[in-house]
Amino acid sequence: MNVEHLKKIAAEKATEEIREGMVVGLGTGSTVFYALLKIGTMVRDGLNIIGVPTSSGTEQIATEQGIPLSTLAAHSTIELTIDGADEVDAHLNLIKGGGAALVREKIIANASRRILIVVDESKVSQVLGTSFALPVEIVQFGWEVTKREVDKVCGQSEMRGGVQNPLITDNGNYILDCHFDGIPEPEKVELQLNNIPGVVENGIFVDRADKVIIGTPDGIRYME
Repeated sequence: MNVEHLKKIAAEKATEEIREGMVVGLGTGSTVFYALLKIGTMVRDGLNIIGVPTSSGTEQIATEQGIPLSTLAAHSTIELTIDGADEVDAHLNLIKGGGAALVREKIIANASRRILIVVDESKVSQVLGTSFALPVEIVQFGWEVTKREVDKVCGQSEMRGGVQNPLITDNGNYILDCHFDGIPEPEKVELQLNNIPGVVENGIFVDRADKVIIGTPDGIRYME
């Protein structure tokens, strides 16, 4: 079955938990894209919600869909966030940041009462770090030194976009993609990386997802 179809059915299933008057965190990524399209349809059909986007890309799509938007400053508590993930382990820990929005996604996650993660079945692993590199957002100043320290944790990292043309995040930073042979202790690695001067945040999300909605060829599967 087409992977895009699996993403679509997972994303649209998540939107069924949106209720009238909610403040909804709007995640980033190719799976959440289908949720944004569905929410746009729901808004045009009369649903009143407020969305708080996690990236400029999501903000643009939501605006095009007519979804009313606000900020975390105006709505410090988000009732429900729908977001994607690049990898999900058996304990609902996540790797996020393939769309370079991991810092804002983590801030929104921290402000959310409930978090629904939508993925297709290819994103599920027994152990994090076995199928997707871990994104680490770092400041531009002294990035070479920061990278050397990051590599002591993960072994090898690569500048996203390459050193000659690095990707710049919405926050004006770089992304290092760190390669592991598995991350059996994600909470430990998350803290190790975040304790390095120059690291803004990394893409490990521990104990944050309330439910993972997985699109499979046999329909929807849940982890919670």
